[in-house]
Amino acid sequence: MHLLTNFAAEYSYYNLDGNAAGETRDMSLMLLLPALVAGIVVGLICLASLWRIYEKAGYAGWKAIVPIYNVVILLRIVDRPAWWLALYLVGLIPLVGWAVALAVSIIVDNDLSKSFGKDTGFSVLMIFLPFVALPMLAFGDATFRGAAPEPQDDTIQQ
Repeated sequence: MHLLTNFAAEYSYYNLDGNAAGETRDMSLMLLLPALVAGIVVGLICLASLWRIYEKAGYAGWKAIVPIYNVVILLRIVDRPAWWLALYLVGLIPLVGWAVALAVSIIVDNDLSKSFGKDTGFSVLMIFLPFVALPMLAFGDATFRGAAPEPQDDTIQQ
């Protein structure tokens, strides 16, 4: 039995060339652990930001952490119809669904920034760096102004 234990320690899945046991595994952990910790920190910052954004918009903050329901509330905040949730869920379908979900996300991010009185530049920030823009929106001086108004066509004479 002792012979089998030594063999397993020296020739593990991670160590087929006979180096010190676990060396490759330890290196992988050293590389992945900081990324995991950073991902958790960024996720918690975004979660706290969404909680505060929902409160600024007049909804209970806990609604930001309930899966699927949080999207329904977000669509209410930006004054989009509830059936847009189906467009988000289409994102579960590879390729075409991803493109649809991405387009809907961009529109909703733009509407959210406009709902808080921000300009197009802030919308671009929300799309590319949401972990920066969401805390700015949540903990900054931005106030909820209601859903963004639809653009008016100047060619129509009244």
